[in-house]
Amino acid sequence: MTEPLKKVLGAQVRDLRLARRLSQEGLAEELGVSTRYLAGIERGERNLTLDSVDALAEQLEVEAQSLIVRR
Repeated sequence: MTEPLKKVLGAQVRDLRLARRLSQEGLAEELGVSTRYLAGIERGERNLTLDSVDALAEQLEVEAQSLIVRR
């Protein structure tokens, strides 16, 4: 069975955060969201809209598709 896209997106966001050597608090501040909200994204608990994925990708300076592509 394949992993749900929200889990894939969460893992991608976590990988980007770790690559930047940021804490959840640091990235949440950069993104303008709460740490709790970011943690929910990283755990794959948040069901983001496509508009939210686009905005998140823009803030992270990556292509939106890269956040939902399974590796």
